[in-house]
Amino acid sequence: MTRFQKRLWWGLLVLAVASPLGILLPHLFDGEEPWGEWSGATLHKALGYVPEGLKRTADIWKAPLPDYGTGSENASVAVQAVWYVVSALVGTLLLGLSVYLMVRFITKHAR
Repeated sequence: MTRFQKRLWWGLLVLAVASPLGILLPHLFDGEEPWGEWSGATLHKALGYVPEGLKRTADIWKAPLPDYGTGSENASVAVQAVWYVVSALVGTLLLGLSVYLMVRFITKHAR
């Protein structure tokens, strides 16, 4: 593994560990939902309408770990933070494995 690749993996690890800031900061500063994770109902409350694209596509994808956790909406912020990190690490590893496999496939068949 090159020095650049090691730095890249370390950077991704730092970002994964920092991912709970999205739920911790709104909790600490008496905010509502994490930025950018708004539901249609929240957007309607804030904007007075729900964008048409969101209405059409909101139910297309169901996440394997809804809300980055086990599905317990009453979980403490600490438990939610742990699940955010777990979700970030799993996603990073799956994406890294996918890229690795694609590169191996392409280089094998490019000969």
